[in-house]
Amino acid sequence: MTLNMGPQHPSTHGVLRVALELDGETVVRAKPIMGYLHTGMEKQAEYKTYTQSIPQTDRMDYLSPMSNNLALCLSAERLLGIEAPPRAQAIRVLLTELTRISAHCLWLGTHAIDIGAMTLFWYCFREREKVLAIYDQVCGARMTASYFRVGGLAMDIPDGFLDRCQKFADEMAAHVDEYESLLTKNPIWLARLKGVAPLAARDAIALGATGPVLRGSGVKWDLRKDEPYSGYETYDFDIPVGANGDAFDRYAVRVGEMRQSARIAQQAVQRLRDLGPGPYRLRDYKYVLPPKEDVKTSMEALIHHFKIVAHGFFPPVGEAYHAVEAPKGELGFYFVSDGTPRPWRMKVRSPSFVNLQTLATMIEGKLVADVIVAIGSLDIVLGEIDR
Repeated sequence: MTLNMGPQHPSTHGVLRVALELDGETVVRAKPIMGYLHTGMEKQAEYKTYTQSIPQTDRMDYLSPMSNNLALCLSAERLLGIEAPPRAQAIRVLLTELTRISAHCLWLGTHAIDIGAMTLFWYCFREREKVLAIYDQVCGARMTASYFRVGGLAMDIPDGFLDRCQKFADEMAAHVDEYESLLTKNPIWLARLKGVAPLAARDAIALGATGPVLRGSGVKWDLRKDEPYSGYETYDFDIPVGANGDAFDRYAVRVGEMRQSARIAQQAVQRLRDLGPGPYRLRDYKYVLPPKEDVKTSMEALIHHFKIVAHGFFPPVGEAYHAVEAPKGELGFYFVSDGTPRPWRMKVRSPSFVNLQTLATMIEGKLVADVIVAIGSLDIVLGEIDR
């Protein structure tokens, strides 16, 4: 028989439809079908300046908005041939690692609910709430936080921000211990995940998988190490890797990443304390808004402010691609510039979209109950797939 799972099914993690051909309880063929969201973000970018497109990225993978901000900004900066100041880069690293923890917490809580473990959801949301409060403090938004800008940051970090981040990062390892005490040796959890939804390393590579899905299959590839950006090569951290490529390995990799992200965050906080006060964005006002105090006292600054707000900046004719290691995998933005303030073309390489094509390989020949586990272990967000 043919069974449609989704797009209304809560465990498809968004409006995903999976057409399943079943022989009893066994999946003979699986076909993921998307296209139920009609956002058209890539096309909309052609009618917006580069800066105006930043808030759109928050709505793609709305569980990791800062990572999306960073990928767009780095790609635009590569197009312009500029680089944010060291202090701005350290703040970016700090916030994107907190974003990784937040995204993995939500994934773990909802994945556990899919399988029937209710309690963990509240534990994970306790920590996610703290990250959302940090977002609120730094930029005034909780979920769709938009803080990074081309050339730096929208504004400087507020008083008490580093202390709050330090406290969170110091406490996170103990919270991850709590998660593992509930799940890692739980016989029901092991029965539902061990050996379920396997993905061999060669299949993961052939299908273009990245992030925890690829590393869960034993491939040690992480852009923060292999193609570093924002100074990641100067931070000390490890890359968790699985061995069997099953749903349990993908869980273990993400739990390990939470520990490593807290470790990076601690180093970023210390680096910011050592750097002290300083510029949080470039002083090149062809690309970056001048400080408000300058706008009020300098005609030149006022003109720069007006031109950037009214028209945007003018990158040279050319193209640029830059990717970051987002919580779900490689997230890249490709820009083609025709010399105007709006991109001639923007293309997003979103990890959820690419990772989704591994689903059929994982579940064909397996039981229909394992489809829920497989989808959950991919950690997809349909806002990023149907962009």
